[in-house]
Amino acid sequence: MSDTFDRAAENVGNILAMEHLNLTVPDQEMAALFYVTGLGFTRDPYMDFGTFNMWINVGQQQFHLPKSKAQRFRGHIDITVPNLDELKARLERLGKPLKGTEFGWEIYDDHIGVTCPWGNSLRCFAPDPAIGMELGIHNLEMQIPEGTSGAIAEFYRVAFATPATAIDGISKVCVGTNQTLQFVETDASIADYDSHHIAIYVADFSSPHQWLVERDRITEESDQHQYRFQALTDGTDTALVELEHEVRSLHHPMHARNLVNRNAGQHFFNFRRGREAFVPGS
Repeated sequence: MSDTFDRAAENVGNILAMEHLNLTVPDQEMAALFYVTGLGFTRDPYMDFGTFNMWINVGQQQFHLPKSKAQRFRGHIDITVPNLDELKARLERLGKPLKGTEFGWEIYDDHIGVTCPWGNSLRCFAPDPAIGMELGIHNLEMQIPEGTSGAIAEFYRVAFATPATAIDGISKVCVGTNQTLQFVETDASIADYDSHHIAIYVADFSSPHQWLVERDRITEESDQHQYRFQALTDGTDTALVELEHEVRSLHHPMHARNLVNRNAGQHFFNFRRGREAFVPGS
C-alpha cells in the first residue's frame, strides 16, 4: 500500500505551548479597560490580583501586565476571539474613555486590527478550524533584520528540536499543535528591545539548557523548573535578535493550569443563568 499521508505534518517538536506574553503597562485601570472591557478577556481571579500586576486570561494563554513603563512588542499579536461582531461593539464603546491614548481599531477582510493604549498591535481573528482554537493567542509575529530569518529558524530547530521553516524572509516556528512564532524580515528601523518576554513549556527541558549554557546564553536560573535566555543566535553564536524566553519544564507548578474565562458576549441586558463562563464549542 502506498503512503498517501504527510506524516511530518503531524510533528509537534519540543516546544509544547506559549503560555504568556509579558508587557509592562503604566496604568492598571486603563489596561483593565482595554483588555477586559474592550477585548472581552478575563482578569485571572486567583493570581496577582493587586494594583501592581494583572494576569489577563485569553483561553489557555495570558497577558502578564506588571505596572511599569510601557513596553511594546515589535510586531503583531494574533488572537482568536469567539465573535468579531461582539468585539466590534465593545471596541466602539472605548473611544471616549481611551481618548488621548494610542488606542485605535480598523476592520480588515479577515480580522480586526486593534492598537492598545500604548501602541501594541493586536490582530483579532474569528475561529479557524485549521488552527483549532476558539479563544487564545495563536501567533506572535515579530520584526527582524533582513537576512536573519534562515538563521532564526535554524536556532529553533537545533536548540529546541522544534519544526521551523524560513521562506521568503519569514521564519515560522511550530509551538505545540495550534500556536506559532513568526519572525518577519523588514528593512525598516526596528525599535530597541525593551525587555518584554514570552513563556514557553518544553518537554525536553535539559537539552536546550545545555546548548544555551555552552554558549553562555542563560540570563537567569530561576529555579528547578525554569530558566531564561534572551538572545536568538546563529551558527557562530552571534546574537540575531533579542526576545527573552521564560523556559518552563512540564513539572512547573503552573503547567496545564486551568484558566478561568468568562463569556464576554453576556452582559446585564442579555443575561442567561449558567452562561457566565466561556465554554469552547458551545
